[in-house]
Amino acid sequence: MRTLEGSSVVLEPQRAEHAAEMFLVLSDPAIYQYENEPPSSLEWLRERLARLEARRSPDGAQLWLNWVVRLPAAGLIGYVQATLSPTGAAAIAYVFGSKYWRRGLAREACELMIAELAGHYGTRSVHAIFKRRNVRSARLLGRLGFMPGLPEGRGAVGADEAVMFRSLRE
Repeated sequence: MRTLEGSSVVLEPQRAEHAAEMFLVLSDPAIYQYENEPPSSLEWLRERLARLEARRSPDGAQLWLNWVVRLPAAGLIGYVQATLSPTGAAAIAYVFGSKYWRRGLAREACELMIAELAGHYGTRSVHAIFKRRNVRSARLLGRLGFMPGLPEGRGAVGADEAVMFRSLRE
């Protein structure tokens, strides 16, 4: 993995050493309006990030690419991640502190990641699964060129979830 630089954000390969700074970002209760919960402790987060440094699923079938997102003047503001399957498809996810919402930073970070997935990893399609009520995610994905629907080979999702998909083939 390599560091990716945009006009406003820098994506750094996520490492355990980011835990303390990410713990502060992930302690923002607004992030959990629709799902998940904050990390239970700094040590728990540090151990999780250390496990993710393997960059592969335990069976070796999936590639796990996780970047922290840095705003040079403000520090870490969130993360973007992709799980790549052997078929060339990737599931993406992202989390940003609410202080940085509606500023175009998530869009820029996701664009950088998607370009890296297509150009460096040969990814052919990307999709994201999110809670239907999360209109901010739906809007972001729409701005990134995603369309509603399931990617080929993807099974059903929960009744309260939505999937958006984008082909990266020219």
